[in-house]
Amino acid sequence: MAQILVRNLSKEVVERLKRRAREEGRSLQSEVKLILEQAVLEPKVDMETARKICEEFRRKFTGRKFPDTVELIHEDRAR
Repeated sequence: MAQILVRNLSKEVVERLKRRAREEGRSLQSEVKLILEQAVLEPKVDMETARKICEEFRRKFTGRKFPDTVELIHEDRAR
């Protein structure tokens, strides 16, 4: 197995990583390893693909009416 040394991380970043690891019940090393593995395994979407996905959603929902979300939030808070 290879090893990586990361220098000059800010104290805030290290603290957040430690907190995240603690919340997930993992060691700091395990948490950072998992983050790196997930980052390289996530598929990258290029702009052309993203535009096609957006256009597909636009076509799919053309002509549909949706409720005003601000109004729904106000109603929910008033309960």
